[in-house]
Amino acid sequence: MKALLLSEYKKLSVVDMPTPDIADDEVLVRVRACGICGSDIHGYDGSTGRRIPPLVMGHEAAGTIERTGRGVDGFTPGDRVTFDSTVSCGKCEFCRRGQINLCDNRTVLGVSCGDYRRHGAFAEYVSVPARILYKLPDSLPFERAALIEAVSIAVHAVSRHVPAPDDAVLVVGSGMIGALVMQVLKDKGCRNIIAVDVDDDKLAFAKRMGAARVLNAKGLDVPAATRELTGGKGADVSFEVVGHTDTVMTAIRSLRKGGTAVLIGNLSPKVELPLQEVVSREISVLGSCASNGEIPQCIDLLARGAVDVDPLISLKARLDDAPGLFERLYAGDKSLMKVIIQP
Repeated sequence: MKALLLSEYKKLSVVDMPTPDIADDEVLVRVRACGICGSDIHGYDGSTGRRIPPLVMGHEAAGTIERTGRGVDGFTPGDRVTFDSTVSCGKCEFCRRGQINLCDNRTVLGVSCGDYRRHGAFAEYVSVPARILYKLPDSLPFERAALIEAVSIAVHAVSRHVPAPDDAVLVVGSGMIGALVMQVLKDKGCRNIIAVDVDDDKLAFAKRMGAARVLNAKGLDVPAATRELTGGKGADVSFEVVGHTDTVMTAIRSLRKGGTAVLIGNLSPKVELPLQEVVSREISVLGSCASNGEIPQCIDLLARGAVDVDPLISLKARLDDAPGLFERLYAGDKSLMKVIIQP
């Protein structure tokens, strides 16, 4: 099969690789669409330490079942499917509790971090356990379905703390995940969403995605501006989708007393935390890790149009074009948000 191999950092090429074998509980999926994730771009240069070459990256995917293992029930060749990016074991204490995103033995498609290497979906075929598969309706195109994994990140984050309809909700970061969080919040009935970014184009996009107000953090005291927009009290809830010290500080300091910050972004392994403010103002800080079985909800959101991913898709391309597109994304090409590779 053809696959996009990261042979060394910043070096991608399309190569011939063996088609994956499948275990009795696995299926072989013919990949029809796979999105380039921001984490793939950060893995491309080795900055995250979670894409150690050689590796086939890619975890935002959809396709059709080519072959099933002998122990697989409920799926047959030809089924249209997507799958979770996290491969949970199904046996540990967390899996038994239903917290599959916290699985003690979790691996992630398209990740190599030293403890394991699991090739992903920038290839013609990928093998996945049947337990993480989900069937797709015929009405949902593969390129949209490839964004279900990203949508699930937003759905899980909002589930960590669902705001009331009248709450002032701050979303710090108006890139793709931020835009999805806003749409999920809007579907929950939230009417007062404030988007924060340093890019005016992204903020204009945030308005399209459901933000009632926008704040450009460049040269602006965002906590003060947020208090001004909320009658002096601050936001009730904030969602931070970047993962840097300054954006985490913004998400926390923009809250009212007793507010809640949900942290989604994790680009920086460590950030500063305003501890005294968190303690003295009784701020709740919640982490949000991947997703936890929300994919059926995401399929429903896309199927009924509550979340629209079409505006996020900048380009659909062949596998052969992927190395050049990675270079453009890594260089910060602002014309590209979500690129879908169609192996």
